[in-house]
Amino acid sequence: MEIHTNELINESSPYLRQHAHNPVNWIPWSDDLFDRAQRENKPVLISVGYSACHWCHVMERECFEDEEVAALMNKHFINVKVDREERPDVDQVYMTAVQLMTQRGGWPLNCFTLPDGRPVYGGTYFPKDQWMHILRSLNHTFQTDLEKAVSYAEKLHEGIVLHELIDEPAKNEVLSPEKLHELVLRWSRSFDISEGGDARAPKFPLPSNYQFLLHYGVRFDHEKTLRHVELTLDKMAMGGIYDQIGGGFTRYSVDMLWKVPHFEKMLYDNGQLISLYANGYRQFKKPLYKRIVYQTVEWLQREMMAADGSFYAALDADSEGEEGKFYCWSPSEMSEVLAKEDYWVLDFYNLNQRGYWEEDKYIPLRTISDVELMREKGWDADELENHIKRINGILLDERSHRIRPGLDNKRLTSWNAMVITGLCDAYGAFGDEEFMHLAVKNARWIVRERLHDGKLLRSAGPDAKHIQGFLEDYAHTIEAFIHLYSITFDRAWLDLALELSETVRTEFQDANSKMCYFTEASSTLIARKMDINDNVLPSGNSLMASNFFRLGELFHKEEYTHDAKQMLMNIYEGMEQYGSGYSGWGSLLLQFTCPSFHVAIVGKDAKEMQQTLLQDYLPNVIFCGGSELSLPILKDKSLMDETMVFVCTDGACLMPTNKLDEVRKQLSNTSY
Repeated sequence: MEIHTNELINESSPYLRQHAHNPVNWIPWSDDLFDRAQRENKPVLISVGYSACHWCHVMERECFEDEEVAALMNKHFINVKVDREERPDVDQVYMTAVQLMTQRGGWPLNCFTLPDGRPVYGGTYFPKDQWMHILRSLNHTFQTDLEKAVSYAEKLHEGIVLHELIDEPAKNEVLSPEKLHELVLRWSRSFDISEGGDARAPKFPLPSNYQFLLHYGVRFDHEKTLRHVELTLDKMAMGGIYDQIGGGFTRYSVDMLWKVPHFEKMLYDNGQLISLYANGYRQFKKPLYKRIVYQTVEWLQREMMAADGSFYAALDADSEGEEGKFYCWSPSEMSEVLAKEDYWVLDFYNLNQRGYWEEDKYIPLRTISDVELMREKGWDADELENHIKRINGILLDERSHRIRPGLDNKRLTSWNAMVITGLCDAYGAFGDEEFMHLAVKNARWIVRERLHDGKLLRSAGPDAKHIQGFLEDYAHTIEAFIHLYSITFDRAWLDLALELSETVRTEFQDANSKMCYFTEASSTLIARKMDINDNVLPSGNSLMASNFFRLGELFHKEEYTHDAKQMLMNIYEGMEQYGSGYSGWGSLLLQFTCPSFHVAIVGKDAKEMQQTLLQDYLPNVIFCGGSELSLPILKDKSLMDETMVFVCTDGACLMPTNKLDEVRKQLSNTSY
């Protein structure tokens, strides 16, 4: 029987419910919490984390489960627990505050505020003794020198409001590909030429970065950039950051070798990485990349998918109180379940000194390439795949008997939309109808469960505890629906994308700069932020600008094209100095400065011809067509007895053809 129960017991978030029996009198975030704080004249602690966060669990054990700590917190503070994945808006505001105060950030995020919500102090993880000292010191300041705290809060609040805010549109300039060359040149100085990624630790897989670099490398036939992308994809796929046995990528590696992962698995990483590896396969045609896509999708179906086709948010790093215990092996554990003729797998997965981590834990990872193994064993590619699949099946079955990491069963709209986009790219690369089926099923779930009266919900909980969608929910869902149209030619998905884009323009967009706030105008936070820099997730603004660009082309909406260009112009000056933080914007700049094509496929066999063309890496092509020709972009493309393909650019179309080789020639001669 639990000794303590607080208000979090009524929440649906697994992260919040994990804290429901702490002795701390936690309350959930609400619009009236600062009214409560002002009535009680208490400062507020806003503590932000998420269910798969290792150090969040550590601080809970050391501090929030401690009776002495809880007594101090309860006496002097209003204590608010926030799931950053449910409320990225809250996290964004108070993370900005902590970064301005300390020049660093992370989770758990702990920010102390005045009773009105303006922050005065913050940081990340604190051990018990330090945390107790902070609590006592802040209480003393509030009791004896409140004027000093208020003065500091006023200055900090001003910095939060202005941070990343763009309220004046940049003047119209000529967009130049030279900006891209300078950006990549500066960025390339930090490339890790032996292990891929950037030459630092920890190493994060950053899909937006490599999508841009892949597009740039192909567009300008830039061998160094393409080599770097291929090397990075190889090393990530063969490293410990990838679950060699069960599929799916973990959050990041703590070292420069992609070896020791932070073992949490996030839906948003994997949705984006499916896209990246599908596009990598389109360009490089490596069977390894195909295996990564298929294994990752199988993992999603097996461990992350609800019966209605939606996907859960994350798996914890820990099980049985130990990080990575579920995923690691010892040589004896693996050899016990394998036949002797399969013992080669112990070296293949490096259950040796190279794969050793700590105690008796070894992280499966690869250093032998497919080609080397086939040469050593005398196998062809099909035999290799069959052996790997069979042995992984044995190991996966054995692993399934272990105590599993905790599942965060939140279903977030934007993260599900990322998976839809990944599945669409996977369908394009491999033509597997199962990928299309999964994408459509998930999209129908969003329409059915998360779209109401033209507005999106981010998540939905019991007792109508719904959270309204943020810019990232709209941007990723619109992108997903555009992708769905490109593989299905079902006009309904484009109409939904257009409807949601109108909501963005009404509810999120600044009329002057055309940039978008992260929250709707009705937000009650102390500041409305603009999400501008691309990171693990592309910024909502760069993605929304790309959506405006594509919809402007498809619907001939000049105002959308204008908005996309204005948004790009706002960050154009100086973006070359921080390429990895502007990769989504770089992808949009490629669309504006390089030839962009519409490939209209019209006729009864349009889907078959389209699927063949989708297998090529064509990032500068917008596909449209089918047998329904109401789209403005399809005007004057009449149905004929034969299925015809129109390649169009700069407002003009080349001679239509029914020969795919001729289509590829037209694209090749004109684009690159």
